Amino acid sequence: MNYVREYHTASVLANGSVLVTGGETTGNGLLNSAELYNPFTGTWTTTGNMNYGREQHIASILANGSVLVTGGYNGSHLNSAELYNPFTGTWTTTGNMNYTRQCHTASVLANGSVLVTGGYNGSHLNSAELYNPFTGTWTTIRNMNYGRACHTASVLANGSVLVTGGDYDSGSLNSAELYNPFTGTWTTTGNMSYVRSDHTASILANGSVLVTGGYNGASLNSAELYNPFTGTWTTTGNMSYTRYFHTASVLANGSVLVTGGFNYSYYLNSAELYNPLTGTWTTTGNMNYGREHHTASILANGSVLVTGGYNGVYLNSAELY
Repeated sequence: MNYVREYHTASVLANGSVLVTGGETTGNGLLNSAELYNPFTGTWTTTGNMNYGREQHIASILANGSVLVTGGYNGSHLNSAELYNPFTGTWTTTGNMNYTRQCHTASVLANGSVLVTGGYNGSHLNSAELYNPFTGTWTTIRNMNYGRACHTASVLANGSVLVTGGDYDSGSLNSAELYNPFTGTWTTTGNMSYVRSDHTASILANGSVLVTGGYNGASLNSAELYNPFTGTWTTTGNMSYTRYFHTASVLANGSVLVTGGFNYSYYLNSAELYNPLTGTWTTTGNMNYGREHHTASILANGSVLVTGGYNGVYLNSAELY
């Protein structure tokens, strides 16, 4: 990449290129820069800068192909949002969120609206709000049952959104809850077997949700599966390595590739694959660099692009699996 960065975002655009935005860089600087990866040439080109430098923000691809960036941190917590136009390579501001927040989630719903949940702004937030891409405005909705940051949100096959774990003032959470987009309400569902934050959640081909790793005062290698039909969790095989600040990508064959992260002692370059048919993990080739706070994007040809992160220094390296 043109810039070293961690806590950035990466979004696969309709033309197959990957848009990387923002992040933290050398000297704890905050970036407003954005750049594009061309999978056909393997090269990076800069594109229009965002209006705000930001890290720990979220990027969501809207139905019209534009990219919505929300919140984050740049010395203060942000409520600003902006839109990237992939045809012009430019950014325009859109309506501000009702709450400043970093370490939140953003989920694109079936009707095209974007659900933002939780995060941190000096307090752990239970607030949630919806972005209307037609009007560019935000509306608050009912609060979650628990304040949480560094959690996950997964859009299930029936359109509901499963929120899991995260951290709160008293530590990490094992609670999970469901947002019903038809009623606008939250209901608690089964608790995970382990409290965890900075974990991953991946939707498998059968509709279940695989949660991996994370942190709860110690680095975790545990994994568990959510059954959306019963609302219950079952443990599955442990990963080979404890890790948090990692990534998880569902591959074309249904397996899940987990890469990198931190284990409270060192930065990991290891990668491993989850087989949903056997519930087991196997190690696969190591990355060239250990890294945390990186991104992983599945390209049109099925390969996985890993970018940036941190391993004692800020990284601009990228590699393909």
